[in-house]
Amino acid sequence: MALIKYKGGGDWYADPTALPNLIRFCNQELKTNIDPQPATVEPGSIELFNYPFVHITGHGNIIFSEVESENLRLYLEAGGFLYIDDNYGLDQYIRREMKKVFPEQEFVELPPDHPIYRQKFEFVRGLPKIHEHDNKRPQGFGLFVGDRLVCFYTYEADISDGWEDPSVHNDPPEVRRKALEMGANLIQYVFSK
Repeated sequence: MALIKYKGGGDWYADPTALPNLIRFCNQELKTNIDPQPATVEPGSIELFNYPFVHITGHGNIIFSEVESENLRLYLEAGGFLYIDDNYGLDQYIRREMKKVFPEQEFVELPPDHPIYRQKFEFVRGLPKIHEHDNKRPQGFGLFVGDRLVCFYTYEADISDGWEDPSVHNDPPEVRRKALEMGANLIQYVFSK
């Protein structure tokens, strides 16, 4: 697994304990064997293709160059998966930048019965809400190559915040567990395709 280091001034490094905690949870609950230390990779790097699952998070601006957009598209078309979590403030920028990657597509909201919500852990109402910001419902959006989901984008949910060490946001254990279970569903969905 890798965290994408992007340009534009946004905090790509937000949630530093999130991926290690998710990996630990998946290795325990799903019996995966994921390297406990996630890598950091730039979207234009050939190294991107070494990771079946990459993650983008943050609160601010993000910019993909033309080369980065093309490389990210090739990665996703070749079987890679991108999970984007808006930690509040990323939405307008990530929508603009993903339009460079897939100009012909718009994010599509996934219904609550989508298989991503029905892996080891069942989320009958769809995406769980981890943190409240603007009193909006949580939404999970997808981009597809053919019928294959290649990018999952969570908005107004703060899933990766819930993966952080308990002391970071002081989330109750049940809220944190919900976030980790949703993350495990992502991993199971991607690795079983």
